[in-house]
Amino acid sequence: MHAYRSHTCAALSASNVGETVRLSGWVHRKRDHGGVLFVDLRDHYGITQIVADSDSPALPTLESLRVESVVTIDGLVKARSEATQNPNLATGAIEVFARAATVQSHAQELPMPVAGDAEYPEDIRLRYRFLDLRRERLHQNIMLRSKVISSIRQRMIGQGFTEFQTPILTASSPEGARDYLVPSRVHPGKFYALPQAPQMFKQLLMVAGFDRYFQIAPCFRDEDARADRSPGEFYQLDFEMSYVTQEDVFAAIEPVLHGVFEEFADWQGKGRSVSALPFRRIPYRESMLKYGNDKPDLRNPILISDVSDQFVGSGFGRFASIVEGGDVVRAIPAPGTADKSRKFFDDMNAWAQSEGFAGLGYATRKGGEWGGPIAKNHGEDKMSAMADALGLGPDDGLFFAAGKEAQAAKLAGLARTRVGESLGLIDQNRFEFCWIVDFPMFEYDEDNKKIDFSHNPFSMPQGEMDALETKDPLDILAYQYDIVCNGVELSSGAIRNHRPEIMYKAFEIAGYSQAEVDTNFAGMINAFKFGAPPHGGSAPGIDRIVMLLADEPNIREVIVFPMTQKAEDLMMGAPNFATPKQLKELNLRIAPQAGVAATDVDKSVAPKAG
Repeated sequence: MHAYRSHTCAALSASNVGETVRLSGWVHRKRDHGGVLFVDLRDHYGITQIVADSDSPALPTLESLRVESVVTIDGLVKARSEATQNPNLATGAIEVFARAATVQSHAQELPMPVAGDAEYPEDIRLRYRFLDLRRERLHQNIMLRSKVISSIRQRMIGQGFTEFQTPILTASSPEGARDYLVPSRVHPGKFYALPQAPQMFKQLLMVAGFDRYFQIAPCFRDEDARADRSPGEFYQLDFEMSYVTQEDVFAAIEPVLHGVFEEFADWQGKGRSVSALPFRRIPYRESMLKYGNDKPDLRNPILISDVSDQFVGSGFGRFASIVEGGDVVRAIPAPGTADKSRKFFDDMNAWAQSEGFAGLGYATRKGGEWGGPIAKNHGEDKMSAMADALGLGPDDGLFFAAGKEAQAAKLAGLARTRVGESLGLIDQNRFEFCWIVDFPMFEYDEDNKKIDFSHNPFSMPQGEMDALETKDPLDILAYQYDIVCNGVELSSGAIRNHRPEIMYKAFEIAGYSQAEVDTNFAGMINAFKFGAPPHGGSAPGIDRIVMLLADEPNIREVIVFPMTQKAEDLMMGAPNFATPKQLKELNLRIAPQAGVAATDVDKSVAPKAG
């Protein structure tokens, strides 16, 4: 028999009754039933119940063990009585009577329990992540992640893509987020940058003549954490294609995403549906109007409307003056709220104020009768005409966001989500995909009083050179697109600007000289001068895909070893000070900083290579 196990802890069934077996794993739980000890033995695969009574030579050993100790059990497989079977376990029809127990490793008292679903502070969970990962939910999330990546890889290869690896040590780029810099030992004073994305390399692969590239790519950005963004590093399905239009890109990646989500839609028995192919296309401006953002959750049936015209000359003076001043009023339906008290509406207004807005106006409606100061001043007939134009019923109320267009859109979008959640309108059993298309190429930077790129400076403008030369820059659209699922942006992408003369012109509009383009983007612009095919691609985030499939609210729950929100690895002690020897080798000196004593640097000890 094998030194540690003849079976895994999920492998035994009624067909094994009467066999002598050997199992190894962690002591998950112990239950002492008056001279009979029950131990749940857990490994990567599952749990098997071990039984030891006064006749078992293993009883003293098992009684002495703390939970999470590692033990090897030799024993006899027995059938459980029908009354004691556990249908929730793959091994629930049997138990193993322990004849011998060999302790492989003793566990100390745990800083956090493994059994159960109790929540613990982030610092404890991340400092002892190896324990956290033993917990069933986290363990299954990481297994899901592996399966999703494997499925994506197979589907991409099936679509004719070839996997390549691009460099990790590269050059810094002036565009995008902050870089992580790596000092060079052999080039004193110079630094590498960890790639924020393989953007330039994948485009250069197209210039090099490879037709369809993909990579499960690590990306590094020195940016703050969010629920859907991990600080420091993340992974994306990076891909690029040659000789393609925007629709070709969609046609290639949609079956991959749709297939992966359908494959894992029933993960943990959730039984969710996936929106049909092809995914819906929503122009950027339409999305900003109807949903208040460019990553709409289409599970929410509420649609925002512009009702500015309705308040021209209105008896509700505040909205009338806002509209006359050139600003806007947006309406957010609150369906079926006739039975809601005024407190529901007042609480929404208080919430808007807590979010930094002036407030959220409202009008109530019950059986066709309007209530609230806006309705009273605007007038019953005008309110009913507005409701009819919006397709509202007699028991549907309204919220209003008013002010400058950008702020009104933002508040309306947040209110749409909050109303949908509060009223239970969002179907949790669906994955709804859409493409956001037709992003503006440029925007006006109010702070610097200049035209700047609004999205991706390397995108091809719709209309190409002719549009750049003849249109108002703020009217030019780009072949840029985002893929969104359930209100989560999975990725941005674009058809690339592969022609140097168009690129120079686009950057000129944004205030960059040809010399600056040549200096900052030398690798790519020079390559394009030697014949570049039309190409485009995108890069859906792996972490966000798994987060959605696992139904987790925070991306940390689907990453094996995530950092804290402050980008610290509490388990490994990173970041840390470099030793004087390391600094000398790199020709670096640490500048004094407030709150950091010089001795902190001098006495730091680098870990030994292992």
